[in-house]
Amino acid sequence: MPSLNDTERPQGAVAVAKQYLRRERPVSALVVLLVVSLFLGTFLATSLLPALVVGGLLVVTARAPVVQSHGTVHLRTDDTPESVVEAFTSPTPPVLAFQWGIADEITTGDDSVTYRMSYLFGLRSDSMTVHRQIETTPNSNQRVKLDISANDQPWATYTATIRHTNDASIVDVEYTSNRRFGLRRVPQQIVADRYRNEALEVQGYTVVERDAEFGI
Repeated sequence: MPSLNDTERPQGAVAVAKQYLRRERPVSALVVLLVVSLFLGTFLATSLLPALVVGGLLVVTARAPVVQSHGTVHLRTDDTPESVVEAFTSPTPPVLAFQWGIADEITTGDDSVTYRMSYLFGLRSDSMTVHRQIETTPNSNQRVKLDISANDQPWATYTATIRHTNDASIVDVEYTSNRRFGLRRVPQQIVADRYRNEALEVQGYTVVERDAEFGI
């Protein structure tokens, strides 16, 4: 299976993804620090047993899979519908810049692509695989579906419908997470929201409207 080197990735989006990662890591560390601080504060104010109870409750609350995200994004681009379909079925779909933009390795298959990422100085690694499908809608528009799994577990689904209008291409994207995640991920999502539009804009897509929701 061939690999994709760094020069084949849209470099503007890679820069945005790395900027996001630099902001996200301190936020994740802050969440851990907050839990530790509350544990130590309880220990100093009371004793070890209440501190252990509080620490356990905080960890369970932060990690319990209770939140699920979904939403829509409406994009506009000067690229032709054919070019948009090609971009969304390429190893670097525009809506997944935060995945392929920080991946250490990208491996491509016939109808799938896998991103491998390492953390904690290489002590931990994750993989994300994207399966791509193309279909034609009843009104002759093109629809691209991206089914994504993380470490062989369902992660999210993106569906992009591409249509042509007024010398531009309109891309209607619907997405939903296929798993729930803990509250500790919410700060990461907030940081990611700061950069999502920019990551698309540097790839030639104008974000006309975005609607994101979190549910339990």
